[in-house]
Amino acid sequence: MPAFNAEKHIAAAIESILQQDFTNFELIILNDGSKDKTGQVIDQFKDPRIYRIELQENQGLVKSRNQLVAASRGRYIAFLDSDDIALPHRLQAQVNFLDLNQVDICGGAYYSLYEATGKKKASKERYSDADIRALMTISSPLCNPAVMGRAEVFKTHPYKIGKDYAEDYSLWIDLALAGCRFANLKERLITYRIHDRQTSQVQNSETNTIFKKSREYYLAGLGIGPSFAPRSLSFSNRMKIAIPFLMQLNHKIPNISVGANYEIYARFQFRGNGVLTPFTRLERLMVSTVVSLYGRLA
Repeated sequence: MPAFNAEKHIAAAIESILQQDFTNFELIILNDGSKDKTGQVIDQFKDPRIYRIELQENQGLVKSRNQLVAASRGRYIAFLDSDDIALPHRLQAQVNFLDLNQVDICGGAYYSLYEATGKKKASKERYSDADIRALMTISSPLCNPAVMGRAEVFKTHPYKIGKDYAEDYSLWIDLALAGCRFANLKERLITYRIHDRQTSQVQNSETNTIFKKSREYYLAGLGIGPSFAPRSLSFSNRMKIAIPFLMQLNHKIPNISVGANYEIYARFQFRGNGVLTPFTRLERLMVSTVVSLYGRLA
């Protein structure tokens, strides 16, 4: 658990781990040079399973995550950000899954809690290795604070310096190209808090730049040229670019679902089509069904 100026939420995050059904863990908290009362809040917890790292100066999220990984001693490593809440079954569910399946990284569904309104929304995930790999061409299909993975994977493939605010997406791409296997559990594992102070909200411009470069790197790693990168195109250009892109992707990653192909093809269409929306959805469904079938027969 990396923490920086997290006095408002970190107590709830720590309590959610200490109250897990699975009890054989170490909770490593890195206080990354906080200037508020984060350290004092951590001091309130006397559980012997807590191991604390205290830094006087802020070093940033990427270095913090790598330092936490280096300090860990367990077979598996799970992340939880200091403003999120783990549901009580979270660790047990992921340990059970990783023990029984040939998977390196295990994420899961989650709730998004919008702090400004108090509204909670259930996430919509894709669960198979093929779908997760495919969706990396357009977004991050894993929620980082809901992830657990094999320790040797994180220790061998550290988060990249300079990728702050999109360090998780960059890491998933590195792992995918290295041949690691992914899964998302259908169970909701955490409550992911959304507020105006979190780095993903504050650093949107820089995040988008890093995401774009990471997508290009992933496509190159798959052997797909940059001219095929998903973006809004006219109908005629979708026929020339989007469909060949999806056919290449389904050939390189077999067994992509219709739903995942549907999400990817949507990135080639213009949003807000108004009266044309039913037709663009029909187009999306027809294309995704055909390319999914092609991927299974290729």
